[in-house]
Amino acid sequence: MSQLIEVKVPDIGDFDAVPVIELFVKVGDTIAVDDAIATLESDKATMDVPSSAAGIVKEVLIGIGDKVSEGSVLIKIEAAGDSVGAASAANASPVAAEAAPTAAPAAAVPAAGGGVVDVVVPDIGDFDAVPVIELFVKAGDTIKVDDAIATLESDKATMDVPSSHAGVVKEVLVKVGDKVGQGSVLLRVETAGGGIAAVPVAPSVAVAAPASADSPAPLADGAPSLSAPASVPLSSAAPSAVTLGGRIHASPSVRAFARELGVDLGQVKASGPKGRILKEDVTAFVKGAMSTGVVPGKTVAAAAVGSLGGGLDLLPWPKVDFAKFGEIEAKPLSRIKKISGQNLARNWAMIPAVTYHEDADITDLEAFRVAMNKEHEKSGKKLTMLAFIIKASVRALQEFPEFNTSLDGDNLVYKKYFNIAFAADTPNGLVVPVVKDADKKSVFEIAAETGSLAKLARDGKLKPADMSGACFTISSLGGIGGTYFAPIVNAPEVAILGVNKSVMKPVWDGKQFVPRLTLPMSLTADHRVIDGALATRFNVYLAQLLADFRRVML
Repeated sequence: MSQLIEVKVPDIGDFDAVPVIELFVKVGDTIAVDDAIATLESDKATMDVPSSAAGIVKEVLIGIGDKVSEGSVLIKIEAAGDSVGAASAANASPVAAEAAPTAAPAAAVPAAGGGVVDVVVPDIGDFDAVPVIELFVKAGDTIKVDDAIATLESDKATMDVPSSHAGVVKEVLVKVGDKVGQGSVLLRVETAGGGIAAVPVAPSVAVAAPASADSPAPLADGAPSLSAPASVPLSSAAPSAVTLGGRIHASPSVRAFARELGVDLGQVKASGPKGRILKEDVTAFVKGAMSTGVVPGKTVAAAAVGSLGGGLDLLPWPKVDFAKFGEIEAKPLSRIKKISGQNLARNWAMIPAVTYHEDADITDLEAFRVAMNKEHEKSGKKLTMLAFIIKASVRALQEFPEFNTSLDGDNLVYKKYFNIAFAADTPNGLVVPVVKDADKKSVFEIAAETGSLAKLARDGKLKPADMSGACFTISSLGGIGGTYFAPIVNAPEVAILGVNKSVMKPVWDGKQFVPRLTLPMSLTADHRVIDGALATRFNVYLAQLLADFRRVML
């Protein structure tokens, strides 16, 4: 005889309304005493809540983001064994004992005969319209039950959505950036038929997913296990609630931090309690990979390919107590600088880049720009030199398609679209918005769009879609000054163009020196794709376009 036991939040000290940031159990799991149920995080501490009883999880009463206090009920479990059942029955009222359901034996139910089924977003708690930030599957993939389909991220939590069915993905109905809620269809899966699935029959309990390899230990000796063998989920079975962590125990903030750095948490060594990955573990992993050039879990040969020649063999970053030399003030890096810093360090170390310089005579183009702006003064339309450079760059990319590519392993991906990014200066650092389909837009349209995107950047309102999909980047310092510089290639692009402030220079025309307005250009290219001759031809051609913009139409 067994009874449902409530597992509550124990005495957690002087804390109240503490948010749940991670869940380690789901309905159907077998847990033991002291196994972690959830992680709570206040402004002062992070704590794992252990189970006070052992058995089968029948109901999970909390979700990520819920706030709990001492005495809050977290889960209800069904304890197995005569001694546990007797103790529970003794404490229960006669009416409750009479009404308590008894666990029925597992019944053999024929598995579904195959067919296409919808995989939907399960119960994700008090969340609605949660954006999809990552997709792990595509049409044609073969997936298993509990394989991660997508990652959702609200303002309170990051959660992986598991698959409720196994089979072949026939159609993916969402994409990154879409907003979903409970019941939203994510994908359609063609399931395989045949076989008999053992399904535990219990009132109001969904079909349990197969236990993971690192599930908690079974019940004490002599206590029969109520967990069913791995089953083929039925098309009518309700999906299990989203469980954060899975086989990898890490909080949402740590998972988000790892995604920003491109770190696979499966390769990170955990130092936290009960095998929990901390932010410091991710940082240590990145430092180790950057200092040695070898990613843990890869063979030396694989690491050599990935790092273009083996370990970097760098000295550790120097630790200096700056305060002993004088007064200091420490300020945290902005989020933009943290993210861009990691990307720039990777690009600088991984890309064998060479910078090529060229001067473009823009005397006639600048005169034309000034005249057109005066002509359209009343309408409010305004041309910028950046808009002309973007349009000319598109024509140069069409003439030299190798510059409109990206390396993908041993393949070179040629793009048939022309999205041009430009670096925008903001109070928090540089961001890189993208003008989409610049080949289909006029110079006036490009000028208006770059102005709008630059304003959004300064106001901190750029969306991820506004900064993705670029083929080629232009970094313009013309408004500030400078002569030449060597910009860093923005991977996975293969080239970036830097331009500085135009300046009047004396140019020999064959008879005499004449003043010409000159634009300094610095083209940095990935030498694995672009050699010196090709880069120079691109630079010369771009300078010709800017010197006589009529060439853009040819």
